[in-house]
Amino acid sequence: MSDSNLDSCPLYHSRAILQIGDSAPDFMARTTHGDLTFSALQGHWVLLFAHPADFTPVCTSEFIALARAEPQFRALNCALVGVSVDSLPSHLAWVEAIRTQFGVTIPFPIVEDPSMSIARAYGMLDMTAQSSVTVRAVYVIDPDGIVQAISWYPPTVGRSVQELLRLVQALQRVAQDGVMTPEGWQVGQPVITPIQQTQQAVAAAGPAWFMDLSQGSKA
Repeated sequence: MSDSNLDSCPLYHSRAILQIGDSAPDFMARTTHGDLTFSALQGHWVLLFAHPADFTPVCTSEFIALARAEPQFRALNCALVGVSVDSLPSHLAWVEAIRTQFGVTIPFPIVEDPSMSIARAYGMLDMTAQSSVTVRAVYVIDPDGIVQAISWYPPTVGRSVQELLRLVQALQRVAQDGVMTPEGWQVGQPVITPIQQTQQAVAAAGPAWFMDLSQGSKA
């Protein structure tokens, strides 16, 4: 994305903080898979994830793990999209180095954001930040383009790809059936059906009314 296209991110000139339940800011940008209009991905779940810089060890470990897990995300109708402030030539050189050095092909697009407009629109960078180093931000976006989960890690700590996969699975289960998932929930385990907030419903549910897994059903 060039500096002349800053206005393609509606939140760029705003100090609003992107929150769960907001519409994901749209953008148009070059990627390692060609030009991308982000809103064209509506109809799919999307995992948009930022990394601080190409050719860095933590980022490389994450991208190798994400590449290997991509078929699992694809089976969930979830598209993976990476983004950093590095240029497209840098992205291309990095993914080729990963292929030749580690035998792993990166199967998802990586967005270039040299103007930092996408990073700022999504809150990965402060509006006045002088450094281009972003946090390790993750945004899970539903098929309607609504942000359903946000996760930030510092540049020094790598993310768990298995936890990101579990997060998408849990969000989809919640969206499908209007249930809740307990700590560490995995596909096939019991879920929680929200109890009606009335005195009669509480009495009928018994002493453990506030956390009764028997209220739920298996996926």
